[in-house]
Amino acid sequence: MDTRFEIFLSAPPGLEPVLLEEVAEAGFAEPQAVPGGVTVMGGWAEVRRANLVLRGAGRVLARVGEFRAFHLAQLDKRARKFPWAGVLRPDVPVRVDVTCRNSRIYHDRAARQRVERAITETLGAPIEAEAPVRVMVRIEDDLVTISVDTSGEPLHRRGFKEAVGKAPMRETLAALFLRQCGYSGTEPVLDPMCGSGTFVIEAAEIAAGLAPGRGRSFAFEALAGFDAAEWAAEKAGLQRRETETLFRGSDRDDGAIRASLANATRAGVAEICAFERHAVSDLKRPDGPPGLVIVNPPYGARIGDRKLLFALYGALGARLREDFTGWRLGMVTSDGGLAKATGLALEAGPPVAFGGLAVKLYQARI
Repeated sequence: MDTRFEIFLSAPPGLEPVLLEEVAEAGFAEPQAVPGGVTVMGGWAEVRRANLVLRGAGRVLARVGEFRAFHLAQLDKRARKFPWAGVLRPDVPVRVDVTCRNSRIYHDRAARQRVERAITETLGAPIEAEAPVRVMVRIEDDLVTISVDTSGEPLHRRGFKEAVGKAPMRETLAALFLRQCGYSGTEPVLDPMCGSGTFVIEAAEIAAGLAPGRGRSFAFEALAGFDAAEWAAEKAGLQRRETETLFRGSDRDDGAIRASLANATRAGVAEICAFERHAVSDLKRPDGPPGLVIVNPPYGARIGDRKLLFALYGALGARLREDFTGWRLGMVTSDGGLAKATGLALEAGPPVAFGGLAVKLYQARI
């Protein structure tokens, strides 16, 4: 399993350049931003490493082959000749998804049946709707591209956050927003509406050099040629960094504070995180150097009554102007009017899909 191929790393539309920066920094070969993500070139070692270390990628897809097909009979014939045994195992169930676009083969279901039959009759792997391995086939302009989802569960599911609040921030999205704010792990971070603690815990993990995939399994572990000993050695080689920086979160809800502390404990960063129960109006500047305030406040379309939220945003802006000179703010919201209510000179980033809404990251120097 040492062939080089294209690897697709998914990202929310609007944040592809941010993921590109992370991927390039991590040393992956030939990174390019494309709609919906970033592509790199590599082999199965790079697939493993991408799943293990990239904080912003939502999934890692291995594009393992392609061929032309102009009709279903040709798809059937060429799918049977495809070297499935080099990627899939005959004893592991497979799920097949097919999309057709601008092609003479236009019937997704018929195309899926041909590929499924090719896999079962040439390799012997069973087809199951909830299989651990997913083969993704895209037929566009008569070109059939075959990919394997090597992640399985989406990568935002790190395996540590069991307790969640309303409209929780995904870890992958939190990591991208932190990076967009210029956070690199060397400054304090504070979230004054921390919910289940995602921003705080993500920032603490970055500072401690903890790989986001260290505590979970991946679909590539069920592929042909997977070497469990080699994978165990890769993970064993990870080194934690020491940091004296404290990462803080606060919330007015007792349940949020308990959830944040429990999540931080499971993630192994509780000793560098502090969570306190109080309202935004009681927010105080921590001792020490300035850093980043990052927050995902409620917005009317998501939680609560929009009219009541203007006072909340105003209170946040007032406390930051009064007590946080020298700090930076990153605020995620779908409502530009509420953002303006902070009274801060905010700059808006590109729209990003989150929870069925288009949110933006607003940034300011306080």
